[in-house]
Amino acid sequence: MDSVINQLIELTKEPKIAYFSMEIGVHNDIPTYSGGLGVLAGDTIRSGADLKLPMIAVTLLSKKGYFRQELDELGRQTEQPYEWEPSQYMQLLPQKATVQIEGREVYIQAWQYNVKSLTSGSIPVFFLDTDLAANSPQDREITTYLYGGDLAYRLKQEIVLGLGGVRILHEIGFEIKKYHMNEGHAALLALELLNRLKRPIEDVWDEKLVWNKKGVKDLCVFTTHTPIEAGHDKFPYNLVLQVMGEIIPLPVLKELAGMDSLNMTMLALNLSRYINGVAKKHGEVSQNMFPGYEIYAITNGVHSYTWTCNSFKKLFDEYLPGWANEPEVFVRVGRIPDEMLWKAHMEAKQGLCDYIKQQTGDAFSPDILTIGFARRMTAYKRADLLFRDIERLKRIGAGKIQLVYAGKAHPKDEPGKQLIQNIFRYKKEFRDRIKIVYLENYNMDTALKIVSGVDVWLNTPLRPLEASGTSGMKAAHNGVVNFSVLDGWWIEGHIEGYTGWSIGAAPTEKGQSSDLADIKSADSRDAEDLYSKLEHIIMPLYYGDRDMWVRMMQNAIGKNAYYFNCHRMMRRYVTEAYIR
Repeated sequence: MDSVINQLIELTKEPKIAYFSMEIGVHNDIPTYSGGLGVLAGDTIRSGADLKLPMIAVTLLSKKGYFRQELDELGRQTEQPYEWEPSQYMQLLPQKATVQIEGREVYIQAWQYNVKSLTSGSIPVFFLDTDLAANSPQDREITTYLYGGDLAYRLKQEIVLGLGGVRILHEIGFEIKKYHMNEGHAALLALELLNRLKRPIEDVWDEKLVWNKKGVKDLCVFTTHTPIEAGHDKFPYNLVLQVMGEIIPLPVLKELAGMDSLNMTMLALNLSRYINGVAKKHGEVSQNMFPGYEIYAITNGVHSYTWTCNSFKKLFDEYLPGWANEPEVFVRVGRIPDEMLWKAHMEAKQGLCDYIKQQTGDAFSPDILTIGFARRMTAYKRADLLFRDIERLKRIGAGKIQLVYAGKAHPKDEPGKQLIQNIFRYKKEFRDRIKIVYLENYNMDTALKIVSGVDVWLNTPLRPLEASGTSGMKAAHNGVVNFSVLDGWWIEGHIEGYTGWSIGAAPTEKGQSSDLADIKSADSRDAEDLYSKLEHIIMPLYYGDRDMWVRMMQNAIGKNAYYFNCHRMMRRYVTEAYIR
């Protein structure tokens, strides 16, 4: 225990940037992430460690994870708890904090996991846990499931993250110079700061003068990831009063978080000095959603070393030394001989084929054009867009393409679950013409195998609902070209026929696309473009012009991986958000 205390004393010597996120993916076997938001958070911390930034991170423990996905022969998803033991990976700290929930005092403890870099940098991540004997059985369950339970359960989790997170950092002894809220889940931390910065003023006529909003705003940075109104957490005030009580006077809270309900995004917007979206287009969409605020854009990136497969790591080590901590050198990808680039790709592709055989029994060929689609299964991502015209797909792709799918649907997302079943149905229907596989229980390790092992990365969101997207950036780090709708990051990364291909119309100038008003029209238009480019451009290029295909692989690395990485992203956060 003395060594833990000494380590914390060393950590608290200088002021820190505190990064708060409901989920953080730091390790494949630590299931404290559900998808893109958590994996991005993990990449953020990894790059912060590489760059030796004075950061710490706070998240929830999620003792039974998001869930372990099981699929039956019809593609019906069931969710199983993902049991894991925190003590195998992290150190329990002696400090405790408390929050009030439904009038009860709930104790919070923290587990410390150190994200270590090859540069010798290290960033601690504090996982908050309410599974203490001092708590009631229901309170011990608050940090059990990521995004589990009902609205009250979600509010309790956000109380632990926001209020409890600030308090545990205070108990440990940190001085925090910026609180970075990764999405609105952590916005209650601003209420804790309001109370801590409250100014005692005598003879106050206007109660609002007590609250040092400017001081709180100077401390807070807010990154929003959600481009649709329905995606922002909102809690009815009767539930807020019942669960959280009156942390600050209700009239003040309503002024900050909305009159009708506690809108976590609105609360974060009103109490943050710097606000940003996660791609240029998403910044525009967010600005239109919240016109009274100045919203910037810092396009997401991925952690280059984490999302590069072994065959490409060896290649980059030989020809682009220093790439892992200086991804800018990807611009010199032309140094790599074409045959070496293709050899590294085929090694990764064979690895994916072997994994598919091991997991499913299906035999995939490394010689056939392989298209990958792996992400959260939800309706707007349109995982089945490729099957809009089944007969045409059979005619185009029979014996010439094979398809790899993976992804979880939220337990309450029935349309998302139906998408998985649809793909299983197509798998049976196409089995004699096009091989289709759906890999179960998508996680970080599986993701790396897929993004590096396919030839083309497919992304088909309904505009403008893809805030950023990062899977295509991971593919680019492995020389895999993107074939995607022009939304999120791909608007910035796309050069037609050079870094990949677009699907459908160009992005609109307005924040909200007309596609939302006519989804069937968008589906039809996008599917037609998808089929046309697949048949007339992509397949002929893959099978008929290896040199040009390798050139596009080089472009994916030299133009996309070069820029869409977390090192570039974090440098922008430092200069634009943290030192303001």
